[in-house]
Amino acid sequence: MKTASQWLRDVFGYECRESALFDAALTHRSAGGAHNERLEFLGDAVLNCVAGLMVYREFAVADEGELSRFRASLVSGETLAEIAAEMDLGAYLRLGSGELKSGGFRRKSILADTLEALIGAVYLDGGYAAAVAVIERLLASRLDNLPSAAELKDPKTRLQEALQGRSLPLPTYTVESVSGEAHNQTFNVGCAVEALGLKTHATGASRRRAEQAAAQLLLEQIPFVRSRSA
Repeated sequence: MKTASQWLRDVFGYECRESALFDAALTHRSAGGAHNERLEFLGDAVLNCVAGLMVYREFAVADEGELSRFRASLVSGETLAEIAAEMDLGAYLRLGSGELKSGGFRRKSILADTLEALIGAVYLDGGYAAAVAVIERLLASRLDNLPSAAELKDPKTRLQEALQGRSLPLPTYTVESVSGEAHNQTFNVGCAVEALGLKTHATGASRRRAEQAAAQLLLEQIPFVRSRSA
């Protein structure tokens, strides 16, 4: 297995100078000591700035809403977790025993947060230009393959627009149950459109994610949406 410095050089194309920064970036708070939460905060800000610049340059005629959706797709937790998994970031994580036993090195939220922390470390270690180069390297292929702005609208927005286009009332969302420990909860949410006699249920790690999943399921059941997309 490569050292963390070798791995960082290969996947980021970056040679670190202050190794302690990157040790902290790879350390989850469960491990104790210097951990990556502050670096994650910084990396998130830098990532959003650079991703915004990338989509601004790439989509010259997109409006503000479309640019926001493009950027959100590039920097979403799902996208960052996929990138982190592809580069085998989990193998270099420092986790506490509890997180190790529960498979924290595969958990999407931990992978995404750690990737942001590493970007924060690059920014502090090498400056803005170095961070830009790393982020562009990480996001280039995703930028080239972004769906259209319309496709990037979240399910709740698309469901609302579909109903409004037919002068139908908006859906209602209800939290049916919440299970699990405070730091690892699962939400069970219902989404209903009474005028159509439709209701779906979905689960997620947050209320928002569960609502989005339930909205997507309901979208798939609406006849006029299916026929229009067929």
